[in-house]
Amino acid sequence: MVGMGSSATAEQLTAELTQLGGQRFGIGLVHWVAQDRPDLFDVALAARPALLSVSFGEDWDWVRRAHDAGLTVTTQVATVDAARRAVDAGVDVVVARGAEGGGHGEPTVGTLPLLAEVLDAVDVPVLAAGGISSPRAVAAVLAAGADAAWVGTAFAACAEALTPVPAREALLTAEGDATELTSAYDIAAGYRWPATIPERVLRGSPVNAGQGVGEVRRSVSAAEIVASLSDGAEQLLRRWR
Repeated sequence: MVGMGSSATAEQLTAELTQLGGQRFGIGLVHWVAQDRPDLFDVALAARPALLSVSFGEDWDWVRRAHDAGLTVTTQVATVDAARRAVDAGVDVVVARGAEGGGHGEPTVGTLPLLAEVLDAVDVPVLAAGGISSPRAVAAVLAAGADAAWVGTAFAACAEALTPVPAREALLTAEGDATELTSAYDIAAGYRWPATIPERVLRGSPVNAGQGVGEVRRSVSAAEIVASLSDGAEQLLRRWR
C-alpha cells in the first residue's frame, strides 16, 4: 500500500507511484484529505491500484466512483456499526482496525475482539489490523477467521520505506509499551482530525507506531518481511493443527 497521510498531495502520490517499477500495489487515502484535494483522488483512480483504501469519513460517494473505474475498495473500521455502514455502501473489503494500531484511528476496541465481532456481522472479506508485526500475530488473526493481516508498523522501518533515518532508528529500538495516543501534533500542524481520531505514536515523538513495534528489530526488505510473516504464520498454524 502507498499510504497518503494528512499532508498528501497529487504530486506526492505521483512521485511515489513512479518508484514502484510495475509492481502490484494499493493506495490508501484519508477521506477528508481526498475531499480537500480532488486531484489527489483523481490521480489515485487513474493509477488503477489493485486496492483503493479510503478511511475516516462518512460520505460514500467515492465508492461508486472507484467501482465505475473498475477498482476494488476497502476502508478501515473501528466498530461493528461502521463495518455494517461500509458494506451497505458497497465496500468490497473491510479492515477491522483495533486500538493497538499505529497512526490515526478510533481507539475503541482491541484488534481481536473487534475482528471477532466484525466477522460475525458482515459477509465480505475482513482484514485484521492493529498491533500485527510478528508471525504469531498474523497466525492469531488468521486462526480467528481474518482473510488477511493488514500490517503497517513492520513496514515503516523496511529498507524501501521513505521513513527518515532518525524515525527508523527509533522504531527499531522501541518496545511495545513505548507508544501513546495524542492529537497534539495534528493540532500543531492545523490538520482537521476530530478529537475522536487521535494518532498512536512513539511516546514523546511524532513517529507513528503501533503496539507491535517491539517485534520490529531489523531494517530488511519488504519482501523479506512478507516472507517472514507469512511463512512463520503458516508454520505455527500447521503446528497448532
